[in-house]
Amino acid sequence: MYFLETAIVLFIGAFLLTYLTIPKIINVVEYKRLMDKPNQRSSHTSRTPTLGGIAFFYTLVFALFFIRGRDAFDEAIYIIPGLTILFIVGLKDDLVVISPGAKLIAQVFAIAFILSNPSFTIGSLNGFLNINEIPYYLYLIIGGFMMLTIINSYNLIDGIDGLASVVGIVILVIYTTIFYLTEEYFFALISITMNASLIAFLGFNLSSEKKIFMGDTGSLIVGFIISILTLKFLALKPHVYTDLPFLLENAPLIAISILIVPLFDTARVFAIRIANKKAPFSPDRNHTHHVLIDYWGLSHKQASFIIGCFNLLFVMLFIVLGSTAKNLGMVIMLVSVVVLLSYIFFKYNYNITTLKQKIMLKRRVDKIKAKVESKNDTRKNKKKVDQDTKAKE
Repeated sequence: MYFLETAIVLFIGAFLLTYLTIPKIINVVEYKRLMDKPNQRSSHTSRTPTLGGIAFFYTLVFALFFIRGRDAFDEAIYIIPGLTILFIVGLKDDLVVISPGAKLIAQVFAIAFILSNPSFTIGSLNGFLNINEIPYYLYLIIGGFMMLTIINSYNLIDGIDGLASVVGIVILVIYTTIFYLTEEYFFALISITMNASLIAFLGFNLSSEKKIFMGDTGSLIVGFIISILTLKFLALKPHVYTDLPFLLENAPLIAISILIVPLFDTARVFAIRIANKKAPFSPDRNHTHHVLIDYWGLSHKQASFIIGCFNLLFVMLFIVLGSTAKNLGMVIMLVSVVVLLSYIFFKYNYNITTLKQKIMLKRRVDKIKAKVESKNDTRKNKKKVDQDTKAKE
């Protein structure tokens, strides 16, 4: 009962703090002319305020202050430095673009604080693919790589209005439920706080009058929190899984299903870029949400809603299957779904490329025809003038 009261107060407080301060951020950004300038890849056409993630940062810091003491291993003290590092880097990247390498180094430092806390240590995969004990050095490698992947995957899906917020809300609702059932109330309250901020932000992100983007400041912070929750989920002790509706050995697959949208989109985009001999972090419009908008003609809201619903349904399906199915069968199913989705979206990507090529070819043909017609008209006019001149003579 005490948890429920704290959760309600924390949710309302985080929501109001984000909702009431974002307009102030918008006013400052507009006054200082720090708006995001659209380019050929942008899904928006006008200069739009960014830096919405500033509200996420101080809301989380306040929340961590009020829920301190609930963390058995003083996790809050380890989370705040990592949050601060990513906040500073994200803020700088929103104001003055920095290189992917610099961001990656900052992420490594932020992640190091989390990995050094014993609460997040993954000592076993509990029989997943017959893997049990994990050496500490291997945990550092796996945990660090996993957190880097999640942070950057979430950062990459922030490409259209509402998508990052909707996907984040779905993921955080699931983690809130998991940590509530396992009585890890500290992490449940962090999930609730982050969710409240995203819900408050979503209204502004979808607004046509008071629009704002979360920017790298926001996406790095949200991705960091989600990566922490994922690491903690995989580090849960075996006895707590008795209250969860899936088998202990299926936990890694459940984590992948929760993060299926950012992970699939990142893997797909990286594969396309590498196939085209481009750097993995080079910008383009090959993301899944771009396909839905450019090829299917969906609006930002429709694309975000469809992707969010897919994420939720995918997780529910894997939780149901994970309650009885062995992990090998679930791995086969997961691979099959990913291959199917990859085929569909690669096909659409090919069709979009072909369509663009046809449009460009048609434009070239039209230009050539226009030039030929112009020359013919010039010749006809000249011939007519010559005939008129001879007639006068």
